[in-house]
Amino acid sequence: MTTTIPHWVHGEPYLPEPPERTGEVYDPATGAVGATVALAGDPEVAAAVEAAEAAFPAWRDTSLARRTQIVFAFRELLNARKAELAQIITAEHGKVLDDALGEVARGQEVVEFACGVAHLLKGGMTQNASTAVDVHSVREPLGPVAVISPFNFPAMVPMWFFPLAIATGNTVVLKPSEKDPSAANWLARLWAEAGLPPGVFNVVHGDKAAVDALLEHPRIKAVSFVGSTPIARYVYEHGTAHGKRVQALGGAKNHMVVLPDADLDLAADAAVNAGFGSAGERCMAVSALVAVGGIGDELVAKVAERAAGLRTGDGRRGSDMGPLVTGAHRDRVAGYVEAGAAEGAKVVLDGRETVADGGVDGPPGGFWLGPTLLDHVTPDMSVYRDEIFGPVLSVLRAGTFEEAVALVNANPYGNGTAVFTNDGGAARRYRTEVEVGMVGVNVPVPVPMAYYSFGGWKSSLFGDTHAHGAEGVHFFTRGKVVTSRWPDPSQRGLRLGFPQND
Repeated sequence: MTTTIPHWVHGEPYLPEPPERTGEVYDPATGAVGATVALAGDPEVAAAVEAAEAAFPAWRDTSLARRTQIVFAFRELLNARKAELAQIITAEHGKVLDDALGEVARGQEVVEFACGVAHLLKGGMTQNASTAVDVHSVREPLGPVAVISPFNFPAMVPMWFFPLAIATGNTVVLKPSEKDPSAANWLARLWAEAGLPPGVFNVVHGDKAAVDALLEHPRIKAVSFVGSTPIARYVYEHGTAHGKRVQALGGAKNHMVVLPDADLDLAADAAVNAGFGSAGERCMAVSALVAVGGIGDELVAKVAERAAGLRTGDGRRGSDMGPLVTGAHRDRVAGYVEAGAAEGAKVVLDGRETVADGGVDGPPGGFWLGPTLLDHVTPDMSVYRDEIFGPVLSVLRAGTFEEAVALVNANPYGNGTAVFTNDGGAARRYRTEVEVGMVGVNVPVPVPMAYYSFGGWKSSLFGDTHAHGAEGVHFFTRGKVVTSRWPDPSQRGLRLGFPQND
């Protein structure tokens, strides 16, 4: 019998018996169901929000020193046991163990940033702004907040948000993806072990019903979301319509532009790493490779040679690339390869053949698709227009630098981009002219450090605030200005006019 993964409410597992609805959680490398997960509806979400609301006053009033001590204890536990969390991620998501460890490490950077949050919560003070009148400003927590995270980073993406939310005095309800839910419960147990009071961090599993319940619940003050653009737009519109502060990070079509003067071996290495790492299931993956000038044929040959040597297989066996997260997603991605060929793209490397030829180090039931390289892709093709979210790298050709920049800027997404060149002037011009939120110069996956913000432009972000960094602190707090004057006999008397500074 498979186990049922419970919710986590008020510091302990929470599982109504029997769960009204459940979902299946697969091991992507075998295709077998490893567990079921309870899917929340209104009652379960209400229980989690009630726990968060009840815990908020005491947690808000807990000293900043004590809050950061608990965050630091969480950091120490996470660092000591990160290999355990990586195993959980690989078992349910499918990414290889090294990649899972990297995910945990990048999430841990935000935890470490939150340990020093006191510096960013300092207010301002003006003494004697008017005669005997002092003014000071503070940043205060919002209350219960929700984090809705995607399947592709079941640990890192939640850690973009909840360390800052908790350190600044909020309480949290996390709704992870139902495809790989166990990492969230593991993190909840770790918070309890670190000394976090019950109710400050809660987890509800579920699908759209749980998302809607969080977006509509009157006690949830803010929502942080990462996912596809259509859902990000929905979350932003639905959440703000219910009076919530919302940051909704959407999809991507990340371009890597290679200029004629670039080191093509370095560029080919980078394109393979960024295009096929985590089977392309990254919001910062490179999915469009733009060859500028006459370098296209040589660059494609170098990329194809490297990609053909990748070993696809079970992420626990030392493979280079693991399976996709579900069978349905694998079939969807494979459908784009077929569509690309039908629309005129040249299939240089076909990941479907990797599976058909038995070139996979894993059971036949796994959700396999090998690295795929499509050349001579044009902007009107579906493989370029849509976010595929799989190991499919599309190569486009641009005659000039200007054409390449125009191509990138015409795309509706604006999450991440990279330019490869040895020309400092061209690199500076590219980062200035490109309309994208995160830019890499000879860096293929330009994910910022935790003390900078993470977020895209255009249809890759809905809302005004990016994730983590100072913007994350600002998102989870609101300003208050206090004007004070202590009793002084000289200030007595009736004055009905509008107060004036004197």
